[in-house]
Amino acid sequence: MTTSRDILSVIIEGIRRVTDADILLLEGTPGGSPIYPVYQALDYNFPRVLTLDVKNCIWVEVDNPLPKPLAVPTFWVPNVILSSDYLITVAPLKVFNGVGSLSLMNLLTVLPSSKYGGEAPGGWGALYSLGIDKVIADLYFTLSFDLGIIEARQKFISWGDPVQGEIEEYGKVFIGTPYQVDCE
Repeated sequence: MTTSRDILSVIIEGIRRVTDADILLLEGTPGGSPIYPVYQALDYNFPRVLTLDVKNCIWVEVDNPLPKPLAVPTFWVPNVILSSDYLITVAPLKVFNGVGSLSLMNLLTVLPSSKYGGEAPGGWGALYSLGIDKVIADLYFTLSFDLGIIEARQKFISWGDPVQGEIEEYGKVFIGTPYQVDCE
Protein backbone atom coordinates (compact mmCIF):
# COMPACT_ATOMS: atom_id res chain seq x y z
CA MET A 1 0.00 0.00 0.00
CA THR A 2 1.37 3.38 -0.96
CA THR A 3 0.31 7.01 -1.23
CA SER A 4 -2.39 7.43 -3.86
CA ARG A 5 -2.05 9.58 -6.93
CA ASP A 6 -5.23 11.39 -5.84
CA ILE A 7 -3.78 12.67 -2.56
CA LEU A 8 -0.57 13.74 -4.28
CA SER A 9 -2.63 15.63 -6.88
CA VAL A 10 -4.47 17.50 -4.12
CA ILE A 11 -1.19 18.35 -2.36
CA ILE A 12 0.42 19.55 -5.59
CA GLU A 13 -2.63 21.68 -6.49
CA GLY A 14 -2.55 23.23 -3.02
CA ILE A 15 1.13 24.08 -3.34
CA ARG A 16 0.58 25.57 -6.81
CA ARG A 17 -2.10 27.92 -5.41
CA VAL A 18 0.53 29.67 -3.29
CA THR A 19 3.82 29.24 -5.17
CA ASP A 20 5.44 28.34 -8.45
CA ALA A 21 8.42 26.84 -6.63
CA ASP A 22 9.91 23.55 -7.78
CA ILE A 23 8.16 20.48 -6.42
CA LEU A 24 10.21 17.33 -5.96
CA LEU A 25 8.98 13.85 -5.11
CA LEU A 26 11.78 11.91 -3.43
CA GLU A 27 11.42 8.24 -2.61
CA GLY A 28 13.51 5.15 -2.21
CA THR A 29 13.06 1.43 -1.77
CA PRO A 30 14.42 -0.49 1.23
CA GLY A 31 16.48 -2.81 -0.97
CA GLY A 32 17.76 -0.06 -3.25
CA SER A 33 15.95 -1.18 -6.39
CA PRO A 34 14.97 1.65 -8.77
CA ILE A 35 11.92 3.68 -7.76
CA TYR A 36 11.08 4.95 -11.27
CA PRO A 37 9.12 1.80 -12.25
CA VAL A 38 7.07 2.33 -9.09
CA TYR A 39 6.45 5.98 -10.01
CA GLN A 40 5.31 4.82 -13.47
CA ALA A 41 3.07 2.05 -12.13
CA LEU A 42 1.38 4.52 -9.77
CA ASP A 43 1.02 7.09 -12.58
CA TYR A 44 3.06 9.71 -10.70
CA ASN A 45 3.56 11.83 -13.82
CA PHE A 46 2.54 15.27 -12.64
CA PRO A 47 3.27 18.36 -14.75
CA ARG A 48 6.12 20.51 -13.42
CA VAL A 49 6.98 17.97 -10.69
CA LEU A 50 10.38 16.31 -10.62
CA THR A 51 10.46 12.70 -9.42
CA LEU A 52 13.73 11.64 -7.83
CA ASP A 53 15.16 8.32 -6.71
CA VAL A 54 16.94 8.44 -3.36
CA LYS A 55 19.68 6.14 -4.63
CA ASN A 56 20.66 8.60 -7.38
CA CYS A 57 21.14 11.55 -5.04
CA ILE A 58 24.36 13.05 -3.76
CA TRP A 59 24.79 12.16 -0.09
CA VAL A 60 25.94 14.38 2.71
CA GLU A 61 26.57 13.42 6.30
CA VAL A 62 24.47 15.54 8.64
CA ASP A 63 25.03 15.87 12.38
CA ASN A 64 22.15 15.17 14.70
CA PRO A 65 21.46 18.55 16.39
CA LEU A 66 20.56 16.98 19.74
CA PRO A 67 23.27 17.52 22.38
CA LYS A 68 22.91 13.83 23.32
CA PRO A 69 21.54 11.81 20.38
CA LEU A 70 19.25 8.98 21.40
CA ALA A 71 20.83 6.46 19.00
CA VAL A 72 22.46 7.99 15.89
CA PRO A 73 24.87 10.96 15.98
CA THR A 74 24.93 11.47 12.18
CA PHE A 75 22.81 10.49 9.18
CA TRP A 76 23.63 10.27 5.48
CA VAL A 77 20.88 12.14 3.64
CA PRO A 78 20.22 13.37 0.09
CA ASN A 79 21.61 16.88 -0.40
CA VAL A 80 18.38 17.92 -2.13
CA ILE A 81 16.61 17.75 1.24
CA LEU A 82 19.01 20.26 2.73
CA SER A 83 18.40 22.73 -0.09
CA SER A 84 14.60 22.45 0.06
CA ASP A 85 12.52 25.28 1.51
CA TYR A 86 9.61 23.19 2.73
CA LEU A 87 9.57 19.46 3.49
CA ILE A 88 6.44 17.33 3.53
CA THR A 89 6.25 13.66 4.45
CA VAL A 90 3.21 11.86 3.04
CA ALA A 91 2.37 8.31 4.09
CA PRO A 92 -0.55 5.92 3.89
CA LEU A 93 -2.01 4.58 7.13
CA LYS A 94 -0.25 1.27 7.77
CA VAL A 95 -0.17 -0.86 10.90
CA PHE A 96 2.41 -3.65 11.22
CA ASN A 97 2.13 -6.06 14.15
CA GLY A 98 -0.05 -3.56 16.01
CA VAL A 99 2.33 -0.60 15.53
CA GLY A 100 1.60 2.31 13.17
CA SER A 101 4.03 3.01 10.34
CA LEU A 102 3.17 6.65 9.79
CA SER A 103 4.75 9.94 8.67
CA LEU A 104 7.81 9.73 10.93
CA MET A 105 8.56 6.12 9.96
CA ASN A 106 8.23 7.28 6.35
CA LEU A 107 11.37 9.41 6.87
CA LEU A 108 13.42 6.20 6.67
CA THR A 109 12.67 6.06 2.93
CA VAL A 110 14.94 9.06 2.31
CA LEU A 111 17.96 7.28 3.77
CA PRO A 112 20.27 5.68 1.21
CA SER A 113 20.06 1.91 0.93
CA SER A 114 23.73 2.02 -0.10
CA LYS A 115 24.53 3.19 3.44
CA TYR A 116 21.75 1.52 5.42
CA GLY A 117 20.39 -1.28 3.19
CA GLY A 118 20.70 -5.03 3.65
CA GLU A 119 24.16 -5.40 2.07
CA ALA A 120 25.62 -2.27 3.66
CA PRO A 121 27.79 -2.73 6.75
CA GLY A 122 25.42 -2.32 9.66
CA GLY A 123 22.42 -1.85 7.37
CA TRP A 124 18.79 -1.54 8.39
CA GLY A 125 19.33 -4.25 11.00
CA ALA A 126 21.84 -2.05 12.80
CA LEU A 127 19.35 0.83 12.91
CA TYR A 128 16.65 -1.47 14.26
CA SER A 129 19.04 -2.93 16.85
CA LEU A 130 19.61 0.60 18.21
CA GLY A 131 15.87 0.87 18.81
CA ILE A 132 13.95 2.07 15.78
CA ASP A 133 11.90 4.52 17.87
CA LYS A 134 15.11 6.23 19.00
CA VAL A 135 16.48 6.24 15.44
CA ILE A 136 13.24 7.78 14.14
CA ALA A 137 13.35 10.44 16.88
CA ASP A 138 16.95 11.30 15.96
CA LEU A 139 16.03 11.45 12.27
CA TYR A 140 13.03 13.68 13.08
CA PHE A 141 15.27 16.22 14.81
CA THR A 142 17.98 15.96 12.15
CA LEU A 143 15.62 16.45 9.19
CA SER A 144 13.07 19.02 10.27
CA PHE A 145 10.08 18.23 8.08
CA ASP A 146 7.50 21.01 8.11
CA LEU A 147 4.36 19.02 7.41
CA GLY A 148 3.14 15.47 7.82
CA ILE A 149 0.18 14.04 5.93
CA ILE A 150 -1.27 10.62 6.58
CA GLU A 151 -3.61 9.39 3.90
CA ALA A 152 -5.99 7.35 6.03
CA ARG A 153 -8.81 6.80 3.58
CA GLN A 154 -7.91 3.15 4.03
CA LYS A 155 -5.96 1.39 6.75
CA PHE A 156 -3.57 -1.44 5.88
CA ILE A 157 -3.11 -3.97 8.69
CA SER A 158 -0.43 -6.67 8.61
CA TRP A 159 0.59 -9.21 11.23
CA GLY A 160 3.81 -10.46 9.65
CA ASP A 161 4.64 -10.04 6.00
CA PRO A 162 4.56 -6.27 5.27
CA VAL A 163 3.16 -6.86 1.77
CA GLN A 164 0.36 -9.18 2.92
CA GLY A 165 -2.50 -7.94 5.04
CA GLU A 166 -6.01 -6.60 5.10
CA ILE A 167 -7.35 -3.24 4.07
CA GLU A 168 -10.24 -1.59 5.85
CA GLU A 169 -11.97 1.64 4.95
CA TYR A 170 -11.08 4.44 7.36
CA GLY A 171 -12.12 7.63 5.53
CA LYS A 172 -9.73 10.21 6.97
CA VAL A 173 -6.71 12.35 6.13
CA PHE A 174 -4.50 13.74 8.91
CA ILE A 175 -2.49 16.94 8.37
CA GLY A 176 -0.11 18.69 10.78
CA THR A 177 3.45 18.45 11.95
CA PRO A 178 4.78 14.91 11.53
CA TYR A 179 4.69 14.37 15.29
CA GLN A 180 1.12 15.69 15.58
CA VAL A 181 -0.30 13.52 12.80
CA ASP A 182 1.44 10.42 14.12
CA CYS A 183 -0.24 10.98 17.50
CA GLU A 184 -3.76 11.11 15.97
